[in-house]
Amino acid sequence: MRICHISDCYLPRLGGIEVQVAELAKRQAATGHEVHVLTATPGHEVRDGTELLDGVFVHRVTARLPFELPVNPRTRKNVAPILGRLQPDVVHVHLGVISPFAWGGIRAALSVDKPVLATVHSVWGQVARSGYGATNSLSKWTARGVQPAAVSQVAARRIQAALPVDVEVLITPNGVDSRDWNASGRVIHRDGRSAVAKPTVQFVTAMRLAPRKRSLPLLEMFSAVVAKVGSRKNIRLLIAGDGPQQARLQSFIEQNYLTDNVQLLGRITRPELAKLYLESDVFIQPSVKESFGLAALEARSTGLPIIARSQTGLTEFVHDGVEGLLADTDADMVQAMVALATNDALRDEITTHNVMEEPAQTWPKVLATIERAYEVTTARQIR
Repeated sequence: MRICHISDCYLPRLGGIEVQVAELAKRQAATGHEVHVLTATPGHEVRDGTELLDGVFVHRVTARLPFELPVNPRTRKNVAPILGRLQPDVVHVHLGVISPFAWGGIRAALSVDKPVLATVHSVWGQVARSGYGATNSLSKWTARGVQPAAVSQVAARRIQAALPVDVEVLITPNGVDSRDWNASGRVIHRDGRSAVAKPTVQFVTAMRLAPRKRSLPLLEMFSAVVAKVGSRKNIRLLIAGDGPQQARLQSFIEQNYLTDNVQLLGRITRPELAKLYLESDVFIQPSVKESFGLAALEARSTGLPIIARSQTGLTEFVHDGVEGLLADTDADMVQAMVALATNDALRDEITTHNVMEEPAQTWPKVLATIERAYEVTTARQIR
């Protein structure tokens, strides 16, 4: 099968969509498919043009804009000829909150009569839902064969509300390779009867330090946890990632006397992140508008218990009391952190489960799910 992915962002940019699309494309190519990626992101070696990376043909359709923004004002005009020349069996478009290149890619694919699977990688709010509904009504994209999909049921329900009732939103989840995260490298603190108490419990998270990810509310919650736990346990929080709120977070840490408890690590490599997870005890995901939570899935694959909000896509792989603890509110998240900090037996029980049981979202299963979505997409166009 010849597959064309269209995404505003791609490697060498690093982010959830970029990493996931790159992994998906690479693994599809490894199974024998001919895989192409069309993106507005310039590369290190090729700024505008085609290069072969990990068996994937990457077509960089870029424009010279300030800050190397992945935007091309002439997307349809530039992308349609490439699709016409490649003649893909399916075009898989990847949409975030704001994805002008991907939206233009849908128009381009329809103009050359190609089946389109459009996967939404974010949780759309009210404005985005209304915008999508208006676009769908005006362009009649679903009537022309565009098949909508989302990475989780949470995200799918938001999209479904903006679509005709006879259009099903498919689930095309993110994937993980558990071997990359080496859960077997974690030492389980169990002697067969009871958990072994730890003097220090290390919480960890990995995120972009931006308002949408709620990094500042996380610090506010953790400050409350420190006060509640008191002398019962030493607790630490390590935050991997960078972003526009980094200086503000550092100021909060210093002003609230948390320098002994919280450390900002900045951006680290994936091998360094895997090592960090294996050395930690609990992963925290504070955001509410989380369509899937790839970082949390990767952390869970190392055995870490997960604390997250119950309104997010993390509920695809975190069940309350099994793979972690789910919280309805920030106050509930504080209580969950206190529980896993002070209850060694509970933390050990969840960790043991996560080490022994592989998550459902492994790449072989995800690839099979996405191939079935391609079959549905091509069938919609034929119909």
